[in-house]
Amino acid sequence: MSLIGQATFLVSFPVAASAIGAGIAAVRPPGPRVVSAIQHFAAGVVISALAGEVLPDLRSEGHLGWAATGFVCGTALVLGLAAYGRRVDGREPKTGTSARSLPLGMLAAVAIDLLIDGLLVGLGVRLGSTQALILTIALTLEILFLSLSLVAELTERGLSATRATAVCTGLGLVTAVGAVVSVAVLAGVGTAVLAFVLAFGAAALLYLALEELLVEAHDQAETTFLSAMLFAGFLCIYVLGELAG
Repeated sequence: MSLIGQATFLVSFPVAASAIGAGIAAVRPPGPRVVSAIQHFAAGVVISALAGEVLPDLRSEGHLGWAATGFVCGTALVLGLAAYGRRVDGREPKTGTSARSLPLGMLAAVAIDLLIDGLLVGLGVRLGSTQALILTIALTLEILFLSLSLVAELTERGLSATRATAVCTGLGLVTAVGAVVSVAVLAGVGTAVLAFVLAFGAAALLYLALEELLVEAHDQAETTFLSAMLFAGFLCIYVLGELAG
């Protein structure tokens, strides 16, 4: 199978997770404690993928200058998106008739986030089958949670459940675009550019785990079970990596 074929196959899982999460949220939204457990588990998965797959490959590529530049650029992008999202949240109403139009600013930020997720899937394909599988699992869980929360956010802003589900499912396709384009672009690049992209992706994964998933997970009172879900997610990906490696 070609690299583009592999990327298309793997990215179908996070795209499907987007549709499934949107459908679940529209029909029967999970309770806050279930969502928190999913967030803890997903954060553990992402941290394990970062520590076990992305960072070792980044070190083996060398090119410290390129790696540092990529990490700075990735950090600047995710922090900029977060700042923009906060500004949009503070400016746009969440209820009432005026909120029935699509919140384009928020959706643009989500689309860029999903495009980066797709880039990471394509990057995993470029690195090898094990890395591709592990990154795909991590991002599938992340996108599943994103769909759950995005549909809830859109319905709070006045959209119907059907329309919110359609919007969220459509956004999931952006991930596929990012994966296929990144494979095509990265197919012939040198190790310096690959180090830049790896570091860029590492910054995105770090922000995702620590500043999105865990921060929102702690909206619920912490319990032993919820904390254990973080370590369970980490252990699952570590074991999978060892078995596949």
